[in-house]
Amino acid sequence: MQCSNIISLSTIHPRKLKVWDLHSELSVGPSQIHTQRQSNFEDYDVKLPLPSHVNSITSTSNPFVKHCHKLRQSSSYRHSHGSALVVGATPIREIYRFQKSSQEKTVIIDCLLLLEKAEVPEWIDDFSVRIVEVSSVVMKKLSGMQSTESIEAIALMRMPTSFSDIDSEEKEVNCKTWFPSLHRVLVLDGVQDPGNLGTLLRSAMAFGWNGVFLLPGCCDPFNEKALRASRGASFQLPIVSGTWNHLESLKNEFQIKMLAGHPGTDEKLKPVSHLSQKFADSFADVPLSLVLGSEGSGLSEKSQRLCELVSIPMAGEFESLNVSVAGGIFLYVLQPKNHKSLM
Repeated sequence: MQCSNIISLSTIHPRKLKVWDLHSELSVGPSQIHTQRQSNFEDYDVKLPLPSHVNSITSTSNPFVKHCHKLRQSSSYRHSHGSALVVGATPIREIYRFQKSSQEKTVIIDCLLLLEKAEVPEWIDDFSVRIVEVSSVVMKKLSGMQSTESIEAIALMRMPTSFSDIDSEEKEVNCKTWFPSLHRVLVLDGVQDPGNLGTLLRSAMAFGWNGVFLLPGCCDPFNEKALRASRGASFQLPIVSGTWNHLESLKNEFQIKMLAGHPGTDEKLKPVSHLSQKFADSFADVPLSLVLGSEGSGLSEKSQRLCELVSIPMAGEFESLNVSVAGGIFLYVLQPKNHKSLM
């Protein structure tokens, strides 16, 4: 959401689930599943639309497959169910490594779907996870990929507790709980391309930024393309989705300095500073947010008005860089001082 002999599914210690009694809309026909001995799940307060005796799925018409497919395709469905699909062993493994090293457990995996006859990943031994084998046609449908040769695993994960979606009508907010630290926060202003958003999340994670604030107009960080580009960072970074009012509350509460990436081609209305190491060092000990605008429209009028504008000096004649490329440069140069010393 890539590992010796195939391990029998019955030897894995699955996390036991309270399942929906879905004999009607989520009933599973005998032609759609293969069953093995029923496992004794530990009592766990999760409603997973998959009977506990199902260990293998071969049909794309299976109700659980339809549920997972809709999670991949629909943002509203994902958020109403509080779950998302993570496609590919690499991002799943990255999320697990993060969870293993983290003091606070923010991610729960409800089910790991493995391509039939694929080897069970060695790293899964440290976790109690229910494993279900799926056929290549099911894997193709759920992954959205034309070829499943490189896709052997898909994880059904619940939205991390580090993600907050603040109601736009909510005026009284407790912004102190959003981020564990506010030294460096990335703010995305209407970034709609999921590939760009995912890449920015991955870069923010790599350079030690403390979290990401999504203003209206941004794509869903749990969109399948965003997840693929972020390599699991959507489940690792604290992410808050809110409005400018919420962001201003955060800014005022913690006296955050706000910078915004700007092409620097039009300085008529407001001066634009140039990004440099000296410029970055002047904010080394200051809580800082970096605002990046959308691919087509750039920064919103409010971002330009409330932030100090900063541009990346370029020798070429290009007007601007792709937002994920420019963002990577900003995030690297402005990264936390203590993180930079480790590189």
